[in-house]
Amino acid sequence: MFFCSFVIKIIIISITCFDKLLAEYSTSLTFNDLLPEDPKQYDKMRPPKKDGAATTVFFHVTVMGLDSIDETSMTYAADIFFAQTWKDHRLRLPENMTSEYSTSLTFNDLLPEDPKQYDKMRPPKKDGAATTVFFHVTVMGLDSIDETSMTYAADIFFAQTWKDHRLRLPENMTSEYRLLEVEWLKNMWRPDSFFKNAKAVTFQTMTIPNHYMWLYKDKTILYMVKLTLRLSCAMNFLIYPHDTQECKLQMESLSHTTDDMIFQWDPDVPLVVDEHIELPQLALVKNYTADCTQVYSTGNFTCLEVVFVLKRRLGYYLFHTYVPTCLIVIMSWVSFWIKPEAAPARVTLGVTSLLTLSTQHAKSQASLPPVSYLKAVDAFMSVCTIFVFMALMEYCLVNIVLGDNPVPKEPKPPKVEKNTRSTIRRDRSRENSIESPHPAFRQFSSKATLPENTIILTQTIPPPPKPPCLGKLTPAQVRLARAVNIDRFSRGFFPFLFTLLNVIYWIMFWEYI
Repeated sequence: MFFCSFVIKIIIISITCFDKLLAEYSTSLTFNDLLPEDPKQYDKMRPPKKDGAATTVFFHVTVMGLDSIDETSMTYAADIFFAQTWKDHRLRLPENMTSEYSTSLTFNDLLPEDPKQYDKMRPPKKDGAATTVFFHVTVMGLDSIDETSMTYAADIFFAQTWKDHRLRLPENMTSEYRLLEVEWLKNMWRPDSFFKNAKAVTFQTMTIPNHYMWLYKDKTILYMVKLTLRLSCAMNFLIYPHDTQECKLQMESLSHTTDDMIFQWDPDVPLVVDEHIELPQLALVKNYTADCTQVYSTGNFTCLEVVFVLKRRLGYYLFHTYVPTCLIVIMSWVSFWIKPEAAPARVTLGVTSLLTLSTQHAKSQASLPPVSYLKAVDAFMSVCTIFVFMALMEYCLVNIVLGDNPVPKEPKPPKVEKNTRSTIRRDRSRENSIESPHPAFRQFSSKATLPENTIILTQTIPPPPKPPCLGKLTPAQVRLARAVNIDRFSRGFFPFLFTLLNVIYWIMFWEYI
């Protein structure tokens, strides 16, 4: 009984706690519950500055992974958790409510008293003068320069500033400028600028859309946007790889002529380029702003441009093109030190050098578009190919001079023995000596000191013939001497001429290095 009453009490207490929790969370929370009693007092375009102090936002990043590191485009991928923390004292807590508020602003508050007087399709021309729009560009990065498609990529902040005297300032505007909703641009006049040489434009949207709009007290409007552009760049490869390219970023008006609108660079800071921009094969040596206004059949359209002067770094091509090519040419000269009779070795070396040089030439052209003019690297590679080919032709000349008949080898002198004695033992019954029929043998008496029945034959071999005189060379030896002389001449002529042409080449392009 005691155990049953204890279990019943626990069940009753649990049901009571559950009812309290259910009652506490039965009412859902909406965004309006966080706003002040007058929602217009909350302006989402203004940061929650308390006592005039800037709003502090704390960041936290948790990196989950790094991958896809690409050295060619110098990019990588990262998986992260990104946290932002800030305090907004204007919000109302469910049980507590603050008393500091600001007045919200709507687009109608900016329009004239008669909204029909505002035409968003017409520029705000004052006294008939063309509207002046000031431009500012901040270049954050340059990359993905592709010679094949003649394009490059740029990350920029693009700012446009203009004055619209038709707008009405808010009555409660006390600060120097006020942040406006970017969506209001759809109902306002804005410059119709576009990027003239852009292939693609990417608008950045993380973590929020990367653009904003300010309204100053003098009715000046500033619109800033962050973009990633892929732009075309007309490149000239006549002196490649000693070339310097000029890539442009052009901004032009789409529909307004210079009678209605004029683009000008910001008089204070027109252009800012990050000093830490690094490119793998090019160096950013200079950048400047210019005017590119052009005359079309429909009128003059204002245009501004940023020019990036990019100089190619020679180090990569020096160690991957020039040095290997010179070594291949020098390797082909080894055949001058090989004997003229060794035809397989000399032909194999020449053909191998020629094929290797052709592969090297094709590799140097892999990253370039096919052009109809001769480039500097083409001239150098062609000269090297001619040298390797001439080294192969040199052996053809040597082979012709040498002739078809092989050069006879000089006979070795035979081993000479002055007296060769053969002892012939025969059982004979007579004591007389026997005379050999061969004239080279002499007869010896058996009655001398030799034993009985013994005959000794002695052969006398004539001395070897004397070598021919030096002045009387055979035709084969004469041909061999001429072939060797051609090789000896080539050993000095080819390196001298190749060195001379290299000196001329590098002197011609020294000013571009």
